[in-house]
Amino acid sequence: MIAVIWAILGYLIGSVPFGIVITRALGLGDLRQIGSGNIGATNVLRTGHKGAALATLLLDSGKGAIAVLLARWLGGDTAAVVAGAGALLGHCFPVWLGFKGGKGVATFLGTLIALYWPLGLAACAVWLLTALIARISSLSALVAVGTSPLVALLIGKGQIAAAALFMAVLIFWRHKENIARLQAGTEPKIGRKS
Repeated sequence: MIAVIWAILGYLIGSVPFGIVITRALGLGDLRQIGSGNIGATNVLRTGHKGAALATLLLDSGKGAIAVLLARWLGGDTAAVVAGAGALLGHCFPVWLGFKGGKGVATFLGTLIALYWPLGLAACAVWLLTALIARISSLSALVAVGTSPLVALLIGKGQIAAAALFMAVLIFWRHKENIARLQAGTEPKIGRKS
């Protein structure tokens, strides 16, 4: 029962759609009608407003971190892991948007940094390196997310590895259209307006 409470708390924190809030506040329109229709930072970047994209990235990752840190402070490490997974679910399936949310990468990275910062920073480094080489956000995300559970397991963080695996499976599922475009060679490059 306590785990369910932490999952709900994480979900509610994660469900705040910062990309939509920011783009509306700046008069950039409804983000769901722009580019891919996704509510995350990559799609905000397609509006041409780099500041809005950066703010979305920081806030989306921050909500994962806040859920973890608050739960750890009040309930311990297991509560933190559950709340982090809940935050990712909230971002991907926010109640406020009819359960149609983002793909969860920034929230995943923020969650991982708060759970165990060396692992989170390693995932960010993998994302950045892949992005510099391939210039494709979705590929960078999939590589970073996909390697994180294995790295967590190798460094002896079994509980975090299990949570990271759950989140990775969800993120891969949310990227199924991106994966199809990657296979077809039609996935857009970072910074391209749609």
